[in-house]
Amino acid sequence: MHLVPALDLLGEPARRRILELLAGGEKTSGALSSVVQREFGITQPAVSLHLRVLRDGGLVTVRPEGARRVYAVNPAQLHEMDLWLDGFRHFWTPYLDRLELDLKARRRGRALGASRKRQSNQRRSR
Repeated sequence: MHLVPALDLLGEPARRRILELLAGGEKTSGALSSVVQREFGITQPAVSLHLRVLRDGGLVTVRPEGARRVYAVNPAQLHEMDLWLDGFRHFWTPYLDRLELDLKARRRGRALGASRKRQSNQRRSR
C-alpha cells in the first residue's frame, strides 16, 4: 500500500476513530461497531464497510476468533506514515518543546504557590 492512499483513508472521521480505538489493543468488530455507531450515528453495515476499507488499505489486520472477527492496528503501515511525517516534524517540534517548558514552569509555580500557602497557614496556626 502506498502512503498517500493510506493517508487518504484517514480523511474519514469514523475511520480515524476506529484506528484510535484499536490503538488501545485488539477489538472485536462488534465492540468497534457499538462505539462507532453510537458516536457517528451510522449503521453496523456502514461500520463494517469502514473496517473493510481500513483492512484493504493495510492500516488494520483482522483474524477470525470463532464466529467473531478481531481487528488490530497494522504497525508496519503506521511506521511508514511516521517516517513520511518525520520530514514535517520541524514545523511543530519547536512549538511542542515550548509548550512542554511552559507546562513545567506552571507546575513549578503551582507547587511553589502551594508550598508558600502551607507555610503561611502553619505560621498563622501557631
